[in-house]
Amino acid sequence: MTWLQPLNLLAFLSILLGTQASKPIQTLDLASLELMPAWESPWLMQTLASDPEAEAILSQYVAGLSSAGFSPDLQGVWLGVGGYPIAQHREAQRLPAASLTKIATTLAALETWGVNHRFETLVGWRGTLSDGVLEGDLIIQGGSDPLFVWEEAIALGNALQQLGLQRVTGDLIVIGDFMMNFNTDPLASGALLQQAVNADRWSADVQRQYQTLPPGTPQPRLQIDGSVQLASPQTTVATASGWLLRHQSLPLTAILKAMNIYSNNVMSDRVAQILGGPTAVMQVATQVAGVQPEQIRLINGSGLGEDNQISAQAVVQMLQAIQSTLAAHQLTVADLFPVAGTDTGTLVDRQLPSHAALKTGSLAVVSALAGAFPTEKKGVVWFSIINYGAGLDELRYRQDQLLAALEQRWGKAQQIPPELKTTIRFNQAPYRLGDPQRNQTL
Repeated sequence: MTWLQPLNLLAFLSILLGTQASKPIQTLDLASLELMPAWESPWLMQTLASDPEAEAILSQYVAGLSSAGFSPDLQGVWLGVGGYPIAQHREAQRLPAASLTKIATTLAALETWGVNHRFETLVGWRGTLSDGVLEGDLIIQGGSDPLFVWEEAIALGNALQQLGLQRVTGDLIVIGDFMMNFNTDPLASGALLQQAVNADRWSADVQRQYQTLPPGTPQPRLQIDGSVQLASPQTTVATASGWLLRHQSLPLTAILKAMNIYSNNVMSDRVAQILGGPTAVMQVATQVAGVQPEQIRLINGSGLGEDNQISAQAVVQMLQAIQSTLAAHQLTVADLFPVAGTDTGTLVDRQLPSHAALKTGSLAVVSALAGAFPTEKKGVVWFSIINYGAGLDELRYRQDQLLAALEQRWGKAQQIPPELKTTIRFNQAPYRLGDPQRNQTL
């Protein structure tokens, strides 16, 4: 054994160079050092994301739009893996985003209320109760539920009858924020509820929705003799003699899923209003998703109107912020947005990558599409496409062709990756509308 063997080579060189003459020599354990770059390091991710052929595909897409008469300056696209871009075009330019606005509303709702939040509607009475007859008024205390529909009202009527209530001699009094069947007028919503709880008054619409409930679901026949009255703003729950039921909505995740599948403008505007309006929604987007303030401007929570403007880059940032929030609850963006090949709604008649979680947006001169889709070579690819110009069918066709070309480039995924798996299927157990278990006796 030579005298050099116990020494680390670096220490020996230091001795020769005179830098450690007076210090004890320590062996350097190279095995304990992390010499490989982290997979999440920005430079490596950017290198992996780089794809000149994909950039060429996007350039051809933009050129095709230009040839068809669409201004290339009014088209925004962001494609990438994680937060790292693969190809972009006018990605930071704010453009009318139509219902991609609902992505911002979705993010704000999640951050404000949490995935398990439920809206509550209370049912009480004023007067005297005896032998199934209420000599007085039935009271509905609204709780801002944006998805209180026929099925929920039928279940509520059945729950009241199970308590023994058969007739109300007075009025139906509406207090607070009560909306039914997406009708924002609480008086009209009260009239719909009065109809729903008495099968003798059902219209064809009610009958049709009743058929979607499990076989054997009772048909309520709660008679309310009076009319629907809207309580004054000063009226409080203290005016009730007592409370009968607490109705809980579906969890927030299922409500947002329904809102996004059908791109329901009334629901999204109502959610945004409860949150504090479009300013509050934008504040969450900029703080939580890191969106630059100049890349988003909203006038409502639904996307109606060209003044709702978001950049393609900001859309993806918000989608990824939603994904990050959901991951802590073992959920994904596919649990809140429609999935190609599974959900209908706005995805009907579109030729889109299987298992893609998507959000569409449409106005008279706006066609937008954003989301994430799985591939073999790149994994989950995030994207946002915002097109401005007349000719929605043409724009949608070109969007589908762009995604098809990219999927062909990177390979169709053979299985659903964990990042896009879904556990929430709207209107399927345990997220079914009209579930009687969400009515609690008080």
